[in-house]
Formats: sequence, structure tokens, C-alpha cells
Amino acid sequence: MSQIFIVDDDRAVRFVLATALRDAGHEVAEFADAEVAQTALRRAAPQLLVCDVRLPGANGLVLLRDIKAAHPALPVIVMSAFTDVATTAAAYREGAIDYLPKPFDLAQAVASVHRALHESEQTNVAARAPTPRHALLGESAPMRAVFRLIGRVAASDLNVLITGETGTGKELVARALHQESARRARPFIALNTAAIPAELLESELFGHEAGAFTGAQRRMAGRFEQAEGGTLFLDEIGDMPLALQTRLLRVLAATHQDLDAKVARGEFRADLMHRLDVLRIHLPALRDRRADIPLLARQFLAAAVQDLKLPEKHFAQAALQALAKMEFPGNVRQLENLCRRLAVIAPGATIRRDDLDEAGTSVRSRSVDAGLPWESALRAWADAELAGDAENLHAQARERLDRVLLDAALAVHDGHRQNAARALGLGRNTLTRKLGSSRKSRE
Repeated sequence: MSQIFIVDDDRAVRFVLATALRDAGHEVAEFADAEVAQTALRRAAPQLLVCDVRLPGANGLVLLRDIKAAHPALPVIVMSAFTDVATTAAAYREGAIDYLPKPFDLAQAVASVHRALHESEQTNVAARAPTPRHALLGESAPMRAVFRLIGRVAASDLNVLITGETGTGKELVARALHQESARRARPFIALNTAAIPAELLESELFGHEAGAFTGAQRRMAGRFEQAEGGTLFLDEIGDMPLALQTRLLRVLAATHQDLDAKVARGEFRADLMHRLDVLRIHLPALRDRRADIPLLARQFLAAAVQDLKLPEKHFAQAALQALAKMEFPGNVRQLENLCRRLAVIAPGATIRRDDLDEAGTSVRSRSVDAGLPWESALRAWADAELAGDAENLHAQARERLDRVLLDAALAVHDGHRQNAARALGLGRNTLTRKLGSSRKSRE
């Protein structure tokens, strides 16, 4: 039996949905407003939350963001009578696992709940399993979406196109797809097409017979033949010469290139693009999954000290917080390399904030303060609000900004108001006044 929270100010909707879910064997708690639901979440750990987008005194998308920040593993289904593109897209962007347009078919709603519970359980089982050293890691909403997609795609023999920036872990996705498929006992063959000269690439792919050309003294099996019955992974396929593109049929491919743009410029064959792009998995950049940085950093550091046979080391919390604010244009690969350097040069068992500077890394030059993630989230929220009947939006945003900054500063400085005020550039009296206003707005 699963515990499910329903948050909706419409009593009739709550009653109908809650009755159907109880009849299906679930335990259901109902809430008419966001504040009460959030308080209940601090005391209980439901397996699923179903939430309306429009709630009195609160925006459901902002509530969704707050809930996912505090409970990243909690699956959330969003309901709304507003089925515009902006609201729907914003809901998925904030981590919703499904979107139910009102009025919804009750049987479909119950089916959506069961599907969400099943997918969440599958994800949790995978998370509890021993983690291979070079496995995909992540607890953020974008990575959970990738994990769910891998689970769905792996059962198919269709072509898969894996996209993402350099260093995001595209080969790890390919290996995960192979391991989760019925082909797992057969070979996994990977080939970086960008690393092989164009004149040798055809031979690498398709092999050759002895005497086929000058210097071919023996028969060589190509990668397609080597991967028979298994998986062939072609990395950086976007850099493959046009002349060879027509020879490719059934492959698992990855690229950091924008293939749609290359097709438009005539640099990649449209017919090959259509063959490859049957199923697509896009890996988010590290800047779009910052919540995973501490988890990844700890894993990479542990692997580094084991590889290099060094004494055990760990990160101080301040160091992890600093890492989470940094830009990593090289994505996960750059973070891994940084952790290996820190394993060597950090003098003590605890890697501190100052050790990041000693690592000689350039990632400090672009912090999250100059980046776009929080601004993108703000824009998504504003778009969703303005698409409806928003009023006094600027005041709402300013109030939430104050609340977030105050809570963060006090948390970092252990509740010491004078230090928190100094960090924010405020007078102590101003901070106290803002705290009072923030408390009133929450009551």
C-alpha cells in the first residue's frame, strides 16, 4: 500500500480522486493549500504527490520546485485546467513525472498514479543497488528523467541517438542501455569516429579482406561484425565524413554536435538523421543538474584515492557548496579531473574550500551567480504565471527572493543574524525586519 498526498483547493476534485485511489488500495491524505502540505511533508514521506498548478496564495509550479528541492526522490504529478504549452513545459521542467489536464478521465488518472509509483520504485531499486565505479550517477530531476528513459528504451532494438555536450557521459548512457537490454551477454563495441582518420574509418567500421588494398596482409573484422548480436556505439557521429554516412544502418550513436543544424547546413545527411533519430536520449549539462555535483564529487574523490593508493579523503561541506556553484564547461569529465587533482594536492584528509584554489582550476572564473540556471527557472515561472491571470507578480518574486536569501544566509551562518546580514550586505535591523515580514507572509 502506497501513501499518496493530494493537494488541490477544489474539494470535489480531491474527493473523487482520493476515493478512486483508496478503492485501489492506497492510503491518501488530502490538502487544500500548499503550506499545510509542505508542513505534512516534513513529518511524513509519501510515495507520490498529486498537486494542482493553481492554488490559493501559492503557485503550484513554485511549490513543485520547492518540493523537488527538499525531496528530490518524491515523484510529483501535476494537475491543471490550463493546458497551454508554457504551463505544461514548465511543469516537466520543474520535475513533474506526469501532467493531468482537467477535467481528467478518472481511470486515466489512476493509471497515471500507478505508472508513476512503478517507475519511482524501479528508480529506487536501481539507486539501492551497488554502484559500479563508472556508472551514471544522479538524483536530480533531469537525471531521473534520463534513467526512466533508459529503462524504457533498453527493451527495444530500435536505433538510439544520444545527444549532449562534451563530457556529459554519453558513452555511459550507451553502456547502461546495453547492460539493461537483452543483448547484455553479447559484445559492446565502442568506436570514436572523430579519432580515426577518414581514410581508415570505413575499414574500421566494415573490415576488409586480405589483399583488399596495399598493406592489407590479413583479414580484419570490422566493428559491425565484432558487435554482431550486441551493441555498436559510434561516438561523435556528427563528425563522420558525408561519404561514409550512407553506409550506416543499425547503430547506437552519440554526438555533441547539433545534428539538426548540421542537416540544415548540408553537413549531415537528412536520410541518415531519420534512421538514427528513432529514439533520442539527451544528457543534461552539469550546470543543469547542479544538485548532483556533491554526489558526483564524493564518488570521483573516492575513486581517485583508490586508484592512486592515497589515504582516504573527504570534502568539507563548504567545499561541496563551492563546487555546486561553479561552472564546468567540460561537464562531468571536468569535475572528475578536478577531483583527481584535489586527491593529490590537498594536504589533509579533509578537502577544504581553499584547496579548490590550490587545484589551479579555471572553473571559479564563472560561478552560478553569473550563469543562467536560476534566471531560466525565474523566466519559466514568470512565463507560466503571465500565461494565466497573474497579479502583483513583481511583489511575489521579490518576496520569494528575500525568503530564499534569508534562509540560505542564516543556514550557512548557523542562525547568527549579524553574520548573515553582513553576507547579504544588509544591516542587522533590516534583516530582522525582513525576517518578520517573511514570517507573516508564511502564516
